[in-house]
Amino acid sequence: QVQLVESGGGLVQAGGSLRLSCAASGRTLTINAMGWYRQAPGKQRELVATITRTRSTNYADSVKGRFTISRDNDKNTVYLQMNDLKAEDTAVYYCAAEGWVTVGVAYWGQGTQVTVSS
Repeated sequence: QVQLVESGGGLVQAGGSLRLSCAASGRTLTINAMGWYRQAPGKQRELVATITRTRSTNYADSVKGRFTISRDNDKNTVYLQMNDLKAEDTAVYYCAAEGWVTVGVAYWGQGTQVTVSS
């Protein structure tokens, strides 16, 4: 099993920045990609960004150029630097991890709230 613990959410004004962190523990060698998803009230959970162990990245179009995902494999930690935040970025942000074989998210964090005031 793998445990994911997020930190770094909060309240910020539009145009501001936040940095989310997610630390993995447990059977971390079973993890390949890690990433972030978000879910706004009344909406489906959506992908924000992912990064593989070799640091190949993928971003949602809505965050390209504003968000940057990075990873420290030694610390089993993934980061999401969010700049130029907009009101529509308000959501609960979930850390996620994918294994090497099974398609899709295998583990989820508990979520951290990001609120952007306009």
